[in-house]
Amino acid sequence: MLRLSQLKLPLNHSQADLEAAVVKRLRLQPADLLGLRLAKRSVDARRKPDVYLVYSLDVELAPAVEKALLAKAKAKADPQLTASPDTAYRFLVAPVEVERPELIASGCRPVVIGAGPCGYFAALLLAQMGLRPLLLERGQAVKQRSADTFGFWRGEQPFNPESNAQFGEGGAGTFSDGKLYSQVSEPQAYCRKVLEELVAAGANAEILTLHRPHIGTFKLATVVRGLRARIESLGGEVRFGCRVDGLDLDPVNRQLRGLVLANGERLSASHAVMAMGHSARDSFAQLRAQGVAMQAKPFAIGVRIEHPQGLIDRARYGEAAGHPQLGAADYKLVHHCTAAELVGRDVYSFCMCPGGLVVGATSEPGRVVTNGMSQHSRNERNANSGLVVNVTLADLEPYGDGPGDPLAGVAFQRHWESQAFIAGGGDFQAPAQSVADFLAGGSCQAEAEVALQPSYLPGVRYTSLESCLPQFVLAALREALPVFERRIPGFAGQAALLTAVETRTSSPVRMPRHAKTLECVNTPGLYPGGEGAGYAGGILSAAIDGIKLAEQVALSICG
Repeated sequence: MLRLSQLKLPLNHSQADLEAAVVKRLRLQPADLLGLRLAKRSVDARRKPDVYLVYSLDVELAPAVEKALLAKAKAKADPQLTASPDTAYRFLVAPVEVERPELIASGCRPVVIGAGPCGYFAALLLAQMGLRPLLLERGQAVKQRSADTFGFWRGEQPFNPESNAQFGEGGAGTFSDGKLYSQVSEPQAYCRKVLEELVAAGANAEILTLHRPHIGTFKLATVVRGLRARIESLGGEVRFGCRVDGLDLDPVNRQLRGLVLANGERLSASHAVMAMGHSARDSFAQLRAQGVAMQAKPFAIGVRIEHPQGLIDRARYGEAAGHPQLGAADYKLVHHCTAAELVGRDVYSFCMCPGGLVVGATSEPGRVVTNGMSQHSRNERNANSGLVVNVTLADLEPYGDGPGDPLAGVAFQRHWESQAFIAGGGDFQAPAQSVADFLAGGSCQAEAEVALQPSYLPGVRYTSLESCLPQFVLAALREALPVFERRIPGFAGQAALLTAVETRTSSPVRMPRHAKTLECVNTPGLYPGGEGAGYAGGILSAAIDGIKLAEQVALSICG
């Protein structure tokens, strides 16, 4: 088949219009077109009021017609007509229909730590290769975790440090928009493998073709249960409420020999995928105490900004806002600061959630953390996004135990999360302030005068944000917001609200690993990966990293 890209049609087209456009574009006879398969669909709203749907299609033609068209496209160096890419995933260790009992009996059963996207996909691939992995998750299964998390948000249950928006089945991404796109360039076979497995586990098939696919929070709960069922059906085992508190290492060469659980149990293990999330701060400290290599890593900090979804729809789509083919609009904004004291600082939108909610995402008592989530329908009244500023290693130095402290970023995050907790009143409410007041220098309107109803759960307290963020972040946001107002009218207007503080943009640490084997550089048998180890930045990239880790573990075990 041939891949035809960049085919634009107006919003109100039919399937017949699409087929006719393909025939016209390729200069075919209608009878030449044997079939079409949607590969990708996106929206082009750059020239409002004209808004288009943009298609990439796999076109089925008679062999002779296909060969002639492909030769002509190559002669003209036409990038919009190519052979359809091969997106089939191929196992490095052949899948088997039966288990490999001799490996299990020899103590080589692999263990995966963490049931986020990295851990679940590592376990799934290991199970598909017949290695019967054991997956350990410190939090609870998604049903109990959802009850704990929503109960906390609604004020019906106390905060549970081991079962919340960060810890539990599915990882931090379970309570998010479920975005499945990444800025990291990965082979298409890996991306397709992840998407196909998610569909098999219960996600909507549209994620295979949308340009910016997402699953949504409630649907994600179904999907993670589906992934667990797939792993268990292949001989894998998943245990919840199992926190790993230590490694058993050979005293001579640091080779992994086993894992120590919080309840004192010791598990034999020569291969362990360390797929803990970016909020497993106690695990970082435990690994550091045992000499596992790690280093501080830059990340970003800021706020959640919230607007009426209709404002974003009109700014993005103009007169076409509300069209059923479009849904809730999103945005992506970046500003490179120009003030002398801010050179090198960038302000950018992060994890934008159309038609979503701002939610409490702390993993520790006495701290406030914000995040965004959306359901699949994206039909809540507000849009929200992180609005964050890059944090450098130099910014972290005052917060560490000394030069080069790998956990300085953790201390930095904790400081500002504690400040937000205090500013919010000390009861897990988040401090919030209108953009107008923030730009005016710190005064705060009364609740009745704020033009937007906040969505944050457990609730907000209107106050100045001056104590909740570093001075360089406050200054960078004040420079960027008027710039963003010019790009999206109303962005810094009366119906814009800031909620603090957004700190968990990415892991504050990286655990160095060998480029080829992906093992920890100083602890053989330990395979750090995903967001917590500093190698991913979202569901898709974390899942792909899990696949790569599983491949290397399987190669090591099976030779």
